[in-house]
Amino acid sequence: MTDNPTWTIREAGADDAPALALIGAATFLETFAGILEGDAIVGHCAAQHNAAAYTAYLAAGARAWIAEAQPGGAPIGFALVGKPDLAAALDGDIELKRIYSLSRFHGSGLGAALMKRALEAAHGHRRLLLGVYARNERALAFYRKQGFADLGTRQFNVGGKLYDDLVLARPLAA
Repeated sequence: MTDNPTWTIREAGADDAPALALIGAATFLETFAGILEGDAIVGHCAAQHNAAAYTAYLAAGARAWIAEAQPGGAPIGFALVGKPDLAAALDGDIELKRIYSLSRFHGSGLGAALMKRALEAAHGHRRLLLGVYARNERALAFYRKQGFADLGTRQFNVGGKLYDDLVLARPLAA
């Protein structure tokens, strides 16, 4: 467990799927409201950020870490790593599927602490990959600070509309 005066991090289990879904939907909405169409965001969150989706990730071998506000333990962020489904993936790669935190906790060190957990889980893999909306400058700056470099692009479907993502990679020590 990682401790901070305002939050803690622990590994998430199947019982945490509803909290992961709540954080996923809340942060997706918070990040993309006013950028993407509202109906597309709602539809995406209903399909991709529900407890069943996170239960399926964990059942398939993904690992997650959940951040909780202190005091009280309210969920405020998480990281999720698992088998890559990116076209740029090669044997030995692993994907950071999600790293989300509520904006109130940006700048608190939470993102770096969640990334540390993802990197620890990625140990023994060749590279850690991720996809990020190409216009999400704040996230891109964070990832580049964490040692990620551009690898390629992909199209990401949100509510039936395609958006450009960058695919980033960070080499890992074997």
